Amino acid sequence: MKTKKYLRVAALAAAGSLILFGGCGTGGETSGSPSADVEPPVSAGLVAPGDLIAVSLPWVGTQNWAEANELFAKSIEAAGFKAAVQAADNKVPNQQQQIDSFVEQGAKVIIVGAVDGEQLGTVLENAKVAGAVILGYDREIKNTQAVDGVVQYNAFGTGELQAEALLEGLKANVSPDGPWVVELFAGGPADPNAKLFFDGAMSVLQPLIDAKTITITSGQVEFTQVATADWENSKAQSRMDSLLAGNYSAGKGPDGVLSPNDGIARAIITASENAGIKNLPIVDGLDAEDESVQWIRDGKQYATVAKPTQPMIDKTIEITQALELSKDLPAGTSVRSNGVKDVPLFELTPVIVTKANVNEMFPA
Repeated sequence: MKTKKYLRVAALAAAGSLILFGGCGTGGETSGSPSADVEPPVSAGLVAPGDLIAVSLPWVGTQNWAEANELFAKSIEAAGFKAAVQAADNKVPNQQQQIDSFVEQGAKVIIVGAVDGEQLGTVLENAKVAGAVILGYDREIKNTQAVDGVVQYNAFGTGELQAEALLEGLKANVSPDGPWVVELFAGGPADPNAKLFFDGAMSVLQPLIDAKTITITSGQVEFTQVATADWENSKAQSRMDSLLAGNYSAGKGPDGVLSPNDGIARAIITASENAGIKNLPIVDGLDAEDESVQWIRDGKQYATVAKPTQPMIDKTIEITQALELSKDLPAGTSVRSNGVKDVPLFELTPVIVTKANVNEMFPA
């Protein structure tokens, strides 16, 4: 799939990144006589051109992961390395086996988009013993020393943007100052980003809930109550069906719904349409999937938060190339504890997309 994320939004997200790493350049000869003061590098890096760089992704069931599956191999090979890219079908044992296989193949860097960030410690520790550098991709890896860094968009900040987009839509389309009736959805509990997205959003929404400017009619406000197992759209649509049937009169629904991603946003909107609701709720999203970008143009979905795939892959490759010259990773933009270790984060900045800027971000 040729994604629209290759366009202006990718450039904006890359510009929002707080740190850039230089790629490995070829050594050039200087003019004139050699100087005795010029010394060769003290030590080589951890990787070399032609080394195997391996990638284990959780699945290819959403547009962003399908893009990563396609783009990683091309980007790794363009950087002069060998590539091995696999997806785990959202099954932890599959991902564990993939990582073990990468170690057997001699991978120098293993990039992991974790199915479950808390169940990879043993296989990653084995990979570290074998000498591999471990980079988390998009999702944090928890409770293990065997992770060197994580490349992602700021997850807590993404949640803040989702809540801000929801409030913007409520103010513009329902009432400027409230009160508003809202329901909450969150992502898959096994994905550590899901809780960070939710916590970021609630840091914005909770003061308004406390002030009764926002009412949660169902009373479901805890992450465990609103999480969507495995990020499955069908489960989100079933829950929205139940919320409407159990808490709202016929043809009525909430003013807005917090949604953790675009697939779930479309499921929420579809459930609302099926229930005969004419004034569809204001719904945010995440990932700027092609279908949701069109729904924003059409006025069905209010907003999404764009986290384009290519800049995140580029950042991962830049870190890998830096290891051609050094045994240490470049400095991250921030550090976060994974439960047992402070892990460097290499964070990029996401972008809110609404009807007001959708054509700028994604020219038709």
